[in-house]
Order: sequence, then structure tokens, then C-alpha cells
Amino acid sequence: MRLRDKVAIVTGAGAGFGRGIAAILAGEGARVVVADIDEKAGNEAVEILVQEGRQAVFAKADVSKAADVEEMIEAAVGEYGRIDVLVNNAAICRLSPLTDLTEEEWDSHLNINLKAVWLTSKYAIPHMVKQGGGAIVNIASLSGLKARPFMAAYCASKGGVIMLTQEMAVELAAAKIRVNSVSPVFGETPMGQGLLEQAAVQYQLGEAELAKQVVLQGIPLKRGATPEDIGHAVLYLASDEASLVTGINLTVDGGASA
Repeated sequence: MRLRDKVAIVTGAGAGFGRGIAAILAGEGARVVVADIDEKAGNEAVEILVQEGRQAVFAKADVSKAADVEEMIEAAVGEYGRIDVLVNNAAICRLSPLTDLTEEEWDSHLNINLKAVWLTSKYAIPHMVKQGGGAIVNIASLSGLKARPFMAAYCASKGGVIMLTQEMAVELAAAKIRVNSVSPVFGETPMGQGLLEQAAVQYQLGEAELAKQVVLQGIPLKRGATPEDIGHAVLYLASDEASLVTGINLTVDGGASA
């Protein structure tokens, strides 16, 4: 198994892409820390993994707050003794016209989507340095590469994740810590469904299904990204097969950026 006995922290792992990532990594032998602010969803994700014979524990954390992040990292090390893989997945996205966007909404997007990537890495990196290396995978977005109307805060935060990933890769290479990002297209997830419902309102399409049809027109393979799609991409970047891969942004987008 590709990640046998490695320890992986996945933030925002209670649902959606995060849950899929956690499941794929655990299925390849990783001991997974499911981190989420939603205690019910996080514990449910852990319960499913444990029932399947995987090793997983839950850590409640608001990853935009340093105290929570530090406690989460220390809990992971206390439970498993090390951190080999960190997946920064937690994110929010709300559609809003630029002039209607509130300061609170702007701050929450930047705090959860971008600041949290720095915070979680900040506290995990010393443990990776001590053990001689590790892998960090940041979940960005196609919206960090291509602008989308009504998504100013989200686009800005995810563009920041891509550039932060590249900076981290260069800075941490000497410590044998590889850092890469994954940019999914529209996700077949609860968050993705919520965005379709918001888009139906903003674009005056009437219903979410019409919004989805519009979205799929821009994807040559005509489907969104599933949690498993993103989980397999993360698995590659986290594994030893990607030992010479650092500083890249892997688009998983059905050809949308081609």
C-alpha cells in the first residue's frame, strides 16, 4: 500500500472533497486525522473509515484560528507520533456581486481558504523537518486560475493558495518537504450543489439544474470532479511516486483549462 503507516492530516474532511481525500489516503494505508469544524460530520467520516478497517481519528478545529490549529497538530503527533502528509482542503465559497460583498464575507474567505493554509503548514512543518521530510498538498481551485463572476473573494483566496504553494515548495525543498496544489473544477459535492443554487439566483437561471448545465458546457469531459477524483490526485502527490514533484498546480478539471 502506497502510504502504509504514514500519518496524514486532512482539513475539512467531514464532507465533500475532504472526506473523499481522507478515504483514498486511508485506503492506501495512511493513518488519517480527520480535521473539521463540524464535529458531527467529522466523527461520522471517522466512523465509516474505522468500520472499513482503516485507522482514523477526529480532531475538531477552526483552521483559521492559530490556537485551534496548534492543538490539532499536537493532537495528531500525540496520537500517531509524526506527520507525513498535510492536506489543506478546508474552504468556503459564497457567490456575491463585488459591490455587495461585505467585509466579513471577504475576511472569512481569506481566513479559511488562504490564511488557514499558512497556519496549518506553520505548525506542521517543524515536525516534518524533525523527521526528515514530508508532503503538503493544498487544495486550490480552477477559480484561482480563471476568473468567475460573483466570486471575487473565492478567486482571490484560491489564487493566493496557488502562489503560496509555489513559495513554500521553493523555501522547503532543502528540508525535503514537497509542496504541491490541486485545482479542481466544479465539484460533485454538497458545496458544489450549494454553489449551483447560488448561481441559479445570480445568473437568473431559475433552478440549480440549469446552472449545472451551463457549468458543464465549459468542461470538455462534461462532468464535475468527484471526491474520489481529487483523492486520487492528492494520493499521487503525497506518495513516493511523486518524489521529484514539487511546486506544481495539478488541474483536475475535465479539460476546462485547455
